[in-house]
Amino acid sequence: MPELSSVPHLLSPLALNTLSLSNRVVMAPMTRARAGADRIPNALMARYYAQRADAGLIITEGTTISPQANGWTHTPGIYTPAQTEAWKRVVAAVHEQNTPIFLQLWHTGRASHSSFHGGELPVAPSAIPIEGSQAHTPQGKQPYETPRALNTEEVAQVVEDYRQAAARAKAAGFDGVEIHGANGYLIDEFLQSKTNHRRDRYGGSVENRYRFLQEIVESVLTVWDSDRVGVRLSPNGSYNDMGSPDYRETFSYVIEQINAYDLGYLHVLDGLDFGFHDLGDPMTLAEIRALYKGTLMGNCGYDRQSADAAIASAEADLISFGRPYISNPDLVTRFVNQWPLNPTADPSLWYSFGTEGYTDFPIYQASSPVAQRA
Repeated sequence: MPELSSVPHLLSPLALNTLSLSNRVVMAPMTRARAGADRIPNALMARYYAQRADAGLIITEGTTISPQANGWTHTPGIYTPAQTEAWKRVVAAVHEQNTPIFLQLWHTGRASHSSFHGGELPVAPSAIPIEGSQAHTPQGKQPYETPRALNTEEVAQVVEDYRQAAARAKAAGFDGVEIHGANGYLIDEFLQSKTNHRRDRYGGSVENRYRFLQEIVESVLTVWDSDRVGVRLSPNGSYNDMGSPDYRETFSYVIEQINAYDLGYLHVLDGLDFGFHDLGDPMTLAEIRALYKGTLMGNCGYDRQSADAAIASAEADLISFGRPYISNPDLVTRFVNQWPLNPTADPSLWYSFGTEGYTDFPIYQASSPVAQRA
């Protein structure tokens, strides 16, 4: 077995303020669609997260903050007492292995569909539809619709929905929350000039476009200490038809502003494996590190070597892994021992509702076919 010192950075412990992480590998938030039509976390989900609790930190899949926030079939929510109570089982399963777990707070915005809302259109900062892809609806994939722009007066209620969801997450026993401001969902739509054409105090200048996220952060901080709150951003992303010509100006400003809150971490999709808008050179971790003074987490397309290099160079403090964690529940153990990974999971099973492609991946065994090929 290799000595731990062969990968000293990625696998070294980290004091995340008042939380002690056993390593710097984070399980990234990933939509997996196993919560059922009622969006209540279940025993299958508890098993899935517990299987992957060798991570230093787990961030749950996007969890909707209100009925209005729903926009993907069978994803979990955190807006009812039943949902809140059911999350306790997931948290307990992860805590049994002494791993902290954060809940990701999610509003899908224009990436939703009227079939989730009794025929009412999804909401967004502006009435601009997603082009080039389809929504995951109860009736299968359907073209995105032109959303309804939120009225100025309605924005305050959405901010309050985030606060209430954060409070329910605390009641469920989570160690913290992550505010999902990435990947073309509602907060990202407000931040970016491509999707925000508003003329009120939430639109126009970058300062105004940032205001929505600012109010959400400040609202959540009335519930949680700052070191138990993270924010996720995707400055280079094209997912959900995103990408604004002024992306560098926008996200440089946003990142600098977030410094003021002394948050637990900033989580940035700096990698390009999730789609790159190709509007200029991508914002790198090194560039973001120069802007952000707190704990920084990189994401997207990393392997053990590149993740270790990012931490060794001090460009990141943590690296989150998404797809490798789907098919490798024992990912950190494999990293420690330099064991090969399971084959990439079949994408057709990522959102298949059952155990297949979810909790049926093997942990490493010396006699397994994968081990014999190593």
